[in-house]
Amino acid sequence: MARVDMTETGPGGEGGEHSRSRFRAALDGLRRDPGIWRRGILLALTAVVLTLSMVFHTDIPNRIGNVGSLTETFLPWLGVFVPLLLVLALVRRSATALIALLLPAVVWLNLFGGLVADKSVEGGDLTVATHNVNADNPDPEGTARQLVASDADVLALEELKGDMVPVYEKGLAEAYPHHSVQGTVGLWSKFPLRAAQPVDIRLGWTRAMRASVVTPKGEVAVYVAHLPSVRVKLNAGFTANQRDTSANALGEAIADDQHERIVLLGDLNGTMNDRALRAVTSQLRSTQGAAGDGFGFSWPASFPMARIDQIMVKGMEPMSSWALPETRSDHLPIAARVKF
Repeated sequence: MARVDMTETGPGGEGGEHSRSRFRAALDGLRRDPGIWRRGILLALTAVVLTLSMVFHTDIPNRIGNVGSLTETFLPWLGVFVPLLLVLALVRRSATALIALLLPAVVWLNLFGGLVADKSVEGGDLTVATHNVNADNPDPEGTARQLVASDADVLALEELKGDMVPVYEKGLAEAYPHHSVQGTVGLWSKFPLRAAQPVDIRLGWTRAMRASVVTPKGEVAVYVAHLPSVRVKLNAGFTANQRDTSANALGEAIADDQHERIVLLGDLNGTMNDRALRAVTSQLRSTQGAAGDGFGFSWPASFPMARIDQIMVKGMEPMSSWALPETRSDHLPIAARVKF
């Protein structure tokens, strides 16, 4: 029988030794490369600027075109630059850039790493949902059917155009026997509503409301709000002054509310990171941040890049939070389960 010699291909043979030799030669080449620390200085400085933008995002001024709020709206997306800079650092064979990249990577994980994991748990006493249905929605009947399929106990709708209100009323009537429409926002509920009324957010017309929902486990104050849109203008940049004024007015209304359980549903045209919403976000918890799975981006529906639709609570425990399937709106509907 012929004897098989494994020395050339075995782990300890010539093949393995040759691979180790090449690896050692590559390391020696890097150690002898005098430019490994000098190359990539610009990449390293870019990594530092990226880090500072995330750490001190609240200090980025809003005086010119609301740049601070714009940065905060898309703050999680700054993490996309980390792998891009990593590839460039490897191509440049720059140890300086590679070490500098640790800074934005660690800061991004500290800010947003907790959102990546699934924090939802089973259970909950109340399921709520909200949807900006889009005033130009070409299929309000289909949108109503999809929202009924969510089986939410309480449903808030924003951007209700006058002639479309009867369509939604008809489509939601069987599943939600109780409802109230105030201006361009509305609230539908499986449970009785009490004291439904508009909330003045200083616009001159009604885009916010409050009602008490009388559930089997107790009463909940529910706010529905559609804050003004943020605009991008060629001569003014990113403008959000009207949105900011309305956010402060909404925050004041919530602060004056003496109810122990509060739910805010709506399109706030801003993220939880946006300093302009601090009057609201400082009082309430985001269900997505507390019990969501991922970032829960809701806009634009075709390729969600930001969560500007919000479900926030006070005096209740978020159990889970998620985005619902796309309708014919430019926003995704979102839902959450909360516990009393």
